[in-house]
Amino acid sequence: MDKGTTYPEQRDIRSIAVLLATQGMIRLGEIPDPLSGQAALDAAGARFYVDLLQELQRKTKGNLLPEEAAFLNDVVANMESVFSRKTGNAHG
Repeated sequence: MDKGTTYPEQRDIRSIAVLLATQGMIRLGEIPDPLSGQAALDAAGARFYVDLLQELQRKTKGNLLPEEAAFLNDVVANMESVFSRKTGNAHG
């Protein structure tokens, strides 16, 4: 491990959800792209990450701890809400 590099202690579904949501928020222009430093809307890219989160939710249903399921539900709902607000489209 490189000096100064840190990784979250928690290695569960929440970490995966945060990784996907962060990429989605970059595509939604809510977070500047770390490479360009610019925030720009990429609706197709954002839709891809929302869809991935929804698929993760479907595939893990009934197999998560209650707090993990609640966290994932909140992340998916937030991503859907931001996507809808930014693009004017709802998709689920």
